[in-house]
Amino acid sequence: MNNLVEVTRGDPRSDGRFVLLVVDDDESVGAALVAQLADHRVRGHHFPHAAEALLATGALQPDAAVVAAGLATMSCTELVRLLAGRAGIPTVVGVGDDDGAVAVAALKAGATACVRRPYRPEEVLPILRAIRPETAGALDPPIELGGLRADPATFEVSLHGQAVALPLKEFRLLYFFMSHAERTVTREQLLANVWGGISDDTSNTLTVHIKRLRRRLARDGEQVPTIVTVRGLGYRFVPATATQSMS
Repeated sequence: MNNLVEVTRGDPRSDGRFVLLVVDDDESVGAALVAQLADHRVRGHHFPHAAEALLATGALQPDAAVVAAGLATMSCTELVRLLAGRAGIPTVVGVGDDDGAVAVAALKAGATACVRRPYRPEEVLPILRAIRPETAGALDPPIELGGLRADPATFEVSLHGQAVALPLKEFRLLYFFMSHAERTVTREQLLANVWGGISDDTSNTLTVHIKRLRRRLARDGEQVPTIVTVRGLGYRFVPATATQSMS
């Protein structure tokens, strides 16, 4: 019951993180998911016993729950019904190769989705983003390259310690570039990930946004990142340190 004592101290949402309840009989599997998601600003709380998890929901106020299909302490379907149906907590069920029947029953009971177990962060995170799309960026970690830092939780950018004010679209454009540093990305990739699709209007807008982003990152007398146009393909983001070594 140590988890219950810990989580009742202070506001579980005070740091803006996504709060996740993980109910899994297997200590290693549940704890591993919590540890892996911590790098993505998810504050996970693992409970091996369903009753403890239910008692903690009031203090934690979780944004979502992940429940193992083969729970020994309570029927997975019943726990989904209590969490999703009564408490209104979006619930994801972790299933193995032999849990098809449980998955169907859990979805009928109100589960949001099913995901493979043992869990893989790259499969769990998209589901969590869909549950709270307004905070999707907060599930991504800050990136720092060559003196440039971008934090998707706060939309703050700094270059060599100085703040750089960016509109939301330009921030998302920069963060995508930084996530794919030194790689050529196509215009189609940028439009799909930043604008959610391709049209004549967004295609023209991309060019304008990149010009503005280049201007905002310019600093007299300092090494700055560059956005290189790769003719016929797209663009490549080159961090400041790499820019310096290339000169």
